Amino acid sequence: MDFFYFLEIFFSGLTRGSIYALIALGYTMVYGIIGLINFAHGEIYMLGAFTALIVATLLGMSGFPAGGILIVAALVAMLWCAAYGYTMEKVAYKPLRGESRLAPLISAIGMSTFLQNYVQLAQTSNYVPFPRLMPRFAFLSAFGGVMRSSDFVILVVSALVMIGLALYIRHTRMGKAMRATAQNRKMAMLVGIDADKVISLTFIIGSALAALGGTLIASHTGQVGFGIGFLAGMKAFTAAVLGGIGSIPGAMLGGLVLGLAESFTTGYLSGDYEDVLAFALLVLILIFRPAGLLGKATVQKV
Repeated sequence: MDFFYFLEIFFSGLTRGSIYALIALGYTMVYGIIGLINFAHGEIYMLGAFTALIVATLLGMSGFPAGGILIVAALVAMLWCAAYGYTMEKVAYKPLRGESRLAPLISAIGMSTFLQNYVQLAQTSNYVPFPRLMPRFAFLSAFGGVMRSSDFVILVVSALVMIGLALYIRHTRMGKAMRATAQNRKMAMLVGIDADKVISLTFIIGSALAALGGTLIASHTGQVGFGIGFLAGMKAFTAAVLGGIGSIPGAMLGGLVLGLAESFTTGYLSGDYEDVLAFALLVLILIFRPAGLLGKATVQKV
């Protein structure tokens, strides 16, 4: 019985960590390219969940087949939030690109506050139910119920998306341009790379991944609210720092480690400590390994 309980907690942690990883990828990609912490990224995650809710509700009312509602809702949410990410970069960050680091940081915080209040006024300040659209798989019952169908869907989709992103950045021309820009933006521009296009694409990809995470977790938990983006965004940022900010594999690893740590803390101690644990890990990693688990320490040239 204890072994099955352990497995249940383990798969729950992987599910939670997969969502953190999807959001953390946006943080780490933007930081790797332009050295900016986009604190409005959590609100993109929240916007994705609300967009998917609206689309799913409209499709359900129109008699759309239930099996395709989640797929269509997720795709629309990803496209919509990708447009938000692109617009946000052009409006809030690009005009401040040559300024001190403090200016875009304050702009990011202001954008986060704006998006929270915008959704609160446009929708509601209360949590609203989200239809549970995850398909059910009978074969999972053979494992004693240690993994729910929604856990399985989130794990599979997250793994496929993260593998696809890694392959895209590794093998495509634009992926190589992104890596070159992250390494040295000025030199990349000298060899003909359009840095503005690369930066915009980074925001688009990161925002789409956050929207996918918001859609999946909303369908998993069955509810969504305007405040879900702040805490999820901070934990995803913690995951990015834990794995090594600027490292895509580090963001994936950091998300999984944080998700598992929270799940085991909730399962064996108390759910009251899971948020404390996330920020305790952030403090410890900054003290003892500032570069993160997979990050590389930077050498300051003088």
